[in-house]
Amino acid sequence: MKIKKSDTVQIISGKDKGVTGKVISVDHAKDQITVEGVNVVFRHVKPSQKNPQGGRLEVSLPVPASKVMALCPKTNKPTRVGYRTLENGTKERFAKKSGASMGEVWSS
Repeated sequence: MKIKKSDTVQIISGKDKGVTGKVISVDHAKDQITVEGVNVVFRHVKPSQKNPQGGRLEVSLPVPASKVMALCPKTNKPTRVGYRTLENGTKERFAKKSGASMGEVWSS
């Protein structure tokens, strides 16, 4: 999966189509992503020590990774993500549409 935590993504299908948000968590085993402010549901909880009042809590549930696309940092439009090796031997993620770096560089 090429989407990472703290990437900015856009939802491309479903009830939240067109909404952009920051990735909160990534589950590689289930191929799902939790995005801030997307797929929000109410969780009804009883009063407890942690939450003495109880009531309704808003919770973001995960969405399938195939339903989101990363936003290009340069053009702010949805794009696919690729990997390339630089001259000094390090790898980086880049936006396929504009060729801009996605900010992550590591040694291979």
